[in-house]
Amino acid sequence: MTDARAKAGRQAAAGYLRGLLTQPGRYRRHWERHTLRSGPGEITQLAVAEVLARYLWTHPRVSADKDVVARQLKDTVARALSGSLLSRPTLALFVDSFGIEAVHADQLWRLWEGTGRISVLSGRHAVAPKTESELRSALGPARHLTVSMHDHVDVGSDGRLARTRTLQVVEATADGLDRIPYLYDTNTLTLEVGPGCGEISDDLYQISNGVYATTIPLARELSAGETISLEYSTIYGYLGNLTDQHELEYRRAAMQRLENLDLRVTFHRDMLPARVWWAVWDGDGDIVEREQVPLGSQYEVHRYLRSVEKTVVGFCWSWQAES
Repeated sequence: MTDARAKAGRQAAAGYLRGLLTQPGRYRRHWERHTLRSGPGEITQLAVAEVLARYLWTHPRVSADKDVVARQLKDTVARALSGSLLSRPTLALFVDSFGIEAVHADQLWRLWEGTGRISVLSGRHAVAPKTESELRSALGPARHLTVSMHDHVDVGSDGRLARTRTLQVVEATADGLDRIPYLYDTNTLTLEVGPGCGEISDDLYQISNGVYATTIPLARELSAGETISLEYSTIYGYLGNLTDQHELEYRRAAMQRLENLDLRVTFHRDMLPARVWWAVWDGDGDIVEREQVPLGSQYEVHRYLRSVEKTVVGFCWSWQAES
């Protein structure tokens, strides 16, 4: 492995570790027990060091670990979370001390090793700042995390988006979670709910220019830390010319951290695109990264991301040979 790739891997692992410790959930609660005050999006490094120290008291690596105190580990924590020095033993200590789950630990190690086979994407914003402000004002603070999301998109024989079947696992970050927001960039659709969802009573309403919302009731109310699996389908009703932009792409925006995102678009065998790209958009709607991808044996394209935050990802395509 080259030095540049190794450094990039350490930085990526540090970034993912920061995310695990920052976002509401079990890992954050572990270190918050040792601090009187912490703000959203912040990490109290001395409290994190306290978790490491307490683990070492009962699982010493060397004899001195039995008497280590948090302040002795504060610099280790600072260097690890910044990515300036995240050694293998230090990462192992974090994994063991916080009881990091296998799926997260696997990602940390693969990032640390510099693999290019997984992707963690984080941008500046998923929507324009004005739109984000309008969304937060309309929806209030986020009360859940998405643990996993699978979008399976079908494009019909007429070349139009037909249906997206979504499987989503959410974790409540506050008591009393009984619904989650559903956002889309068009109101030309019908939402059908399945297992894990309650009966929909609200219609789509416009929050800002090009952004519509409703809520999906949950089948049961969740307390903080509880999870539920949801299944729902989006059926499209686009009209007009196939050159309309909505007919040439499928995108998923992530304003907050979204884990385990699986996107699959399947085209009808009688209407195959000439070219397909995996793409990343900025919050203003412009493509900032694009990579041509081939169709699979079932006329599909697929991409899996371990984590995505503050950005927009998806596929776009062209019906013309040259574009």
